[in-house]
Amino acid sequence: MVRRMRLFGGMTLAVLLAGSYLLILTAKADVASAEATFKTKCAGCHGTDGKGKEALKTQDLGSPDVQKMSDADLSGIITNGKGKMPPYKSMSADQVKDMVSYIRSLAKK
Repeated sequence: MVRRMRLFGGMTLAVLLAGSYLLILTAKADVASAEATFKTKCAGCHGTDGKGKEALKTQDLGSPDVQKMSDADLSGIITNGKGKMPPYKSMSADQVKDMVSYIRSLAKK
């Protein structure tokens, strides 16, 4: 009986570790996807590095002003646009969430 419990516990641990590994791989894929989306939809105005373009007066997405915004505020701006920025209603909720995570990764260190 003890041997069965150890075997079951070991199998459970293996399944949990495998699941965690898959989540990590998925998260990396989402960041890669968000980066690709950024390059096609955002880089034209915000620059490939997200620092903005002075000529267009676009914000540096890594700046404290942008980074202190809530996820909901950033999601709203991405989805609905703001000022000169057009809305991106064609992006799914998951894509917007991934984009917010990507913008967070641009924070000044």
